[in-house]
Amino acid sequence: MLQHLPNALTFSRLLLAGPLGYFILHQNYEWALATGLLAGLTDALDGFLARRLGALSRLGAALDPVADKILITVAFICFAITGLIPWYLALAVIIRDLVIVLGAACYHWLVGAFEFSATPLSKANMFIQICFCVLVLAAQIAGWIPELAITGGAMAVLFIAGASGSDYVFKWSAKAIQQRRDKQ
Repeated sequence: MLQHLPNALTFSRLLLAGPLGYFILHQNYEWALATGLLAGLTDALDGFLARRLGALSRLGAALDPVADKILITVAFICFAITGLIPWYLALAVIIRDLVIVLGAACYHWLVGAFEFSATPLSKANMFIQICFCVLVLAAQIAGWIPELAITGGAMAVLFIAGASGSDYVFKWSAKAIQQRRDKQ
């Protein structure tokens, strides 16, 4: 029974995307922040428990980044809808992820199977996006956070999204070219 707990926690994080979006759209930022923090707690716990219980699974490994991306996407879209961030910032985050997913699909179809793992830049990208979401929500709750902090955070999100997206494109393109050469 305990071996299923990490995947259950990951799945619960997926379910938190709906309430997170609802709270942001209804400008209930305290509950949005609490929901985001709960999602962060489940993220930390699922990985810890999976390793501790020896319950690592392919499902969990696949579902974990999907849950993270769905939460981030919901947050950025809702922030843009409510005018907390500009649309171009939300689109940059979403387009980066779409490019990676489409690139992975093309690689699979054209080259073959692969083992996908997050790069250090991708992990930094997720960390910066999460910190930015917390900053945006905290700024709505506490009036003392300067607009310059939000602007700086937005610039960091744009920069790391571009850098990590490009990193994936270049690395996987080179890998695809090398595999094609090796097959010839």
